[in-house]
Amino acid sequence: MQKTFIFHVTGMHCKACIMMIESELQDLPNITRSSVSLKAHTAEVTGDFGDKSPEAIAEELTKVLEKRGYSLSVEKKNQDKKWNEFKTAIPVALAFMAAFYILQKVGLINLISTSKVSYGTAFVVGIVASLSTCMAVVGGLLLSMSATFAKEGDKIRPQILFHIGRIVSFFILGGVIGSIGSAFQLNVTATFVLGIIIGIVMLILGINLLDVFPWAKRFQPGMPKFLSKHAMGISEINHTLTPVLVGIATFFLPCGFTQSMQIYTLSTGNFLTGALTMLSFALGTLPVLGLISFSSFSIQQSSKAGIFFKTAGLIVIIFALFNIINSLAVIGIIPPIFNF
Repeated sequence: MQKTFIFHVTGMHCKACIMMIESELQDLPNITRSSVSLKAHTAEVTGDFGDKSPEAIAEELTKVLEKRGYSLSVEKKNQDKKWNEFKTAIPVALAFMAAFYILQKVGLINLISTSKVSYGTAFVVGIVASLSTCMAVVGGLLLSMSATFAKEGDKIRPQILFHIGRIVSFFILGGVIGSIGSAFQLNVTATFVLGIIIGIVMLILGINLLDVFPWAKRFQPGMPKFLSKHAMGISEINHTLTPVLVGIATFFLPCGFTQSMQIYTLSTGNFLTGALTMLSFALGTLPVLGLISFSSFSIQQSSKAGIFFKTAGLIVIIFALFNIINSLAVIGIIPPIFNF
């Protein structure tokens, strides 16, 4: 007999979490429908659970989701914001930005500005993105695909094809977006607006990574749900080209960092600049995604996960503020503050 239950979810950070939880639940044979709300932090599940109590069902589903860092409960749990983690996160973030500043001063990396995001900066943003929960859905997609091929003993080739497909597609599609931007011939005002949008998107991402302001999660942008669902579904097809297609599909998944780089790429108005920007971003995510491919690495299951996310959040917030302040200075609204 089909019944519907609503459970409270802990461990959600962004819209990527919605796709991850819904995908995991709908893979279960006794579940016919699942719908997750980031705003309410709830999961509505419909399926045949026999005579099990809601508590027993929540415990059973948690066993499936806990590998991704989520849990379900009948009663709403008070969020432990773990403010003490900032004692470590703040010094680490400041040390990272100090090192970044030094690299900038010797000419290796440029900070985000309204006119240019250097390839080095895009690479660093990729590293930060790979350490965030926004990339959890990409890791989950990768693991899902790996499981499909592992059943037939094919473990290495699909991983390599996935990463090749991802890197090549980010280069090509980034170039396409850059070319599209050239058709608009963005003026100073349009470039300023895009710069502010990038800053705001990154600011929201950073605040959400801190995991202390639940209200901010409802403002995080995401890809249309139907695109993300189709991308997730590709991973379950056992075909020679599937790993390449999954790699391409990651370009359309709900990662705010990817989207902020896509917005910037649009403003470049140039195929090669857009292509190299998205390529640099993809290469920045490669080390962590590589660890996920060939090991049991998982940040969300680490005891230091909170520190990881808070550190990444602080770094992203700093980048966002630089971008917004520099955008305002270039347009003449405020005088220049940073001589970068």
